[in-house]
Amino acid sequence: MKPVYLVDGKRTPCVKSGAELKEIASPYLGHYLVRHLMDKHGLPSDQIDEVIVGCTGAPAKYPNVGRIIALEAGLHKKTSGYSVHRNCASGMEALSQGFDKIGSGRSHLIFAGGVENMSQMPLMFNKDMTEMFINLMKAKSPAAKLKIIAGFRPHFLAPVIAIEQGLTDPFCGKNMGATAETLARELGISRKEQDEFANRSHHLAAAATKAGKFREEILPITAGYKLDKMIADDIGFRENSTVEGLGKLKPYFEKETGTVTVANSCPLTDGGSMWLLASEEAVKKYNLEPMAKMIDYHFHGLEPERMGLGPVLAIHGLLKRAGLKLSDIDLFELNEAFAAQVLGCLKVMADKNLSARWGIDETIGTIPLDRLNVNGGGIALGHPVGSTGSRLVVTLAHELKRQKKKYGLASLCIGGGQGGAVIIENLKV
Repeated sequence: MKPVYLVDGKRTPCVKSGAELKEIASPYLGHYLVRHLMDKHGLPSDQIDEVIVGCTGAPAKYPNVGRIIALEAGLHKKTSGYSVHRNCASGMEALSQGFDKIGSGRSHLIFAGGVENMSQMPLMFNKDMTEMFINLMKAKSPAAKLKIIAGFRPHFLAPVIAIEQGLTDPFCGKNMGATAETLARELGISRKEQDEFANRSHHLAAAATKAGKFREEILPITAGYKLDKMIADDIGFRENSTVEGLGKLKPYFEKETGTVTVANSCPLTDGGSMWLLASEEAVKKYNLEPMAKMIDYHFHGLEPERMGLGPVLAIHGLLKRAGLKLSDIDLFELNEAFAAQVLGCLKVMADKNLSARWGIDETIGTIPLDRLNVNGGGIALGHPVGSTGSRLVVTLAHELKRQKKKYGLASLCIGGGQGGAVIIENLKV
């Protein structure tokens, strides 16, 4: 494989669903990032080989979000674009495909990232209402139409909630929160531990925002129904969070005996993130100054009902591929889908007996908390599903640059029972 450079990465603010980004369709959470990076680095519009974008809920109006982003960003019509879907790791999947194409020599300049507007995921008609509409279209006379309408019943209006379906695994029948409850119960992770971890995330995100640490990675976006607002910061973290306050919320997924709440889980969020990837030839040709080098990636599967432990297997496989140890990694971004899920991963990686259950015959190691999600994670910033996999790498690269550290690892669990991980090397040491 030839070297693959991460030239520059940007993201939108992460904004809780139903708030300031609710009017912006998914492609428009990515096209302005591409345009900005094109202009910043002075790249000709006809020299981009491909645009690869992760999105799990592509709107019916924009079925191929990647191609729409390429065209809306003003890239040449010959530039191909496509969308990928690997649930929570869709943005990371986009990066991995860009990595393979440049590393194999097939491409030289690729935009890869992810977008998601979870506010716009639809409510759908149920089967009864849908069949009524179909029968109305088939009816050939007014009398026949009236007969069909007379059969209408109020329950026909009960909606099918797309986001609820998407967050429920069709294989094991559990929603994602229930899988976190499984881990908390099996690994002995208490409610207090979860709330303490969630509180940490909120305060780190608030401190990072106040200190301006996200300024270099966030590209402000115009929002609002009339595009009359400029959003420059993440919206959703709880600056005044306390463990006591979080402890007052009731369990959400298993109401009687559970420990997972909306406060120690990631919120529904809108956002986008994008990377410019380049080959060594492109770096030299366009006088680019890459932030980092993408070392490798790895995806791994496990049982869907314990999908939250996916990062354990992905990290273990990736370290072996890269010839590195956990102790070689300076900073980690591990997506906080649920506090129980992250704490479960940390526990299994540090315990040989636990990790042996998933075929790992060694202790992977301990991730020090002062190297993990140092500016807060998904519990505070949110989890715009299609974007998170690439957003983690954007945040990681900028923090490596700020701290002048060498290696960073980003990982996340994936609905359906998978984990994904990426290692990058900072070139701005």
